[in-house]
Amino acid sequence: MDIAFIGLGNMGGPMALNLHRAGHAVRACDLSPDARARAADAGLVLADSPASAVQGARLVISMLPASRHVEALYFGDGAAPGLLDHLPAGTLVVDSSTIAAATSRRLAEAGRQRGVAVLDAPVSGGTAGAAAGTLTFMVGGEADALEQARPVLLQMGSNVFHAGAAGAGQAAKICNNLLLGVLMIGTSEALALGVANGLDPTVLSEIMRRSSGGNWALEKYNPYPGVMDGVPASRAYSGGFGTDLMLKDLGLAQDNAVQVGAATPLGSLARSLYAAHSLAGHGHLDFSSIVSLLQRADGDDAPF
Repeated sequence: MDIAFIGLGNMGGPMALNLHRAGHAVRACDLSPDARARAADAGLVLADSPASAVQGARLVISMLPASRHVEALYFGDGAAPGLLDHLPAGTLVVDSSTIAAATSRRLAEAGRQRGVAVLDAPVSGGTAGAAAGTLTFMVGGEADALEQARPVLLQMGSNVFHAGAAGAGQAAKICNNLLLGVLMIGTSEALALGVANGLDPTVLSEIMRRSSGGNWALEKYNPYPGVMDGVPASRAYSGGFGTDLMLKDLGLAQDNAVQVGAATPLGSLARSLYAAHSLAGHGHLDFSSIVSLLQRADGDDAPF
């Protein structure tokens, strides 16, 4: 299948590469010279613009940082028309960015008016899942459009859930990331307390992993340096899911909670803690680096 892929960052790059390896004709595009260079080195065909990338494509996939980037891509930025003006009727759009549900609903309606089916399909699984092709897709939109996209999504992920109508995928994603942000702070806090009491963080992690405190962070993404191989904590928190991205997602969750009248006190506190961590200069580091905010300043264990 001819596929246009817009956005080749830490998540989009590996996703596009998996489609290329699966035999699809992928034309990729990104504004970042570094991202473009990595994609070219991996064998992806590059387009010089989104409009060029989508020429002849039956499926368009985008993976961008925030709502404003998605809006500029599809609706235009005032200086140039949006991508929707270049897509013929019958094209399928899958936006895997994590953005406001309202933006996804607006995009789906604009696509419907042009005969273009649009799915919001944010993902979970991190950069490791993107590279391994084991992502979880949370999809909002029409069921028949999802069935068209499903075979391609399963070449990038191992789980595809239909959350509901347009915007439902985004709602599911912010719920997931609200919980993820909270549990990472809780796990970091418990580990920092244990180390302050002289416990070995590796031993404590295993105790908690096999006890009632067990969670995803302890299983697959331990925040404490040196405890788990292959995670950001063991490479100075480089790569992975940035603190500023988690802060953005928690902001989306809080905005949504206000809109629907939901109470999210732990989400609000988590957002404040990640904001403090970002303001301290760690916004570019993986979100698991929040453990440094909770460690004793007089010890040798602090990673910064």
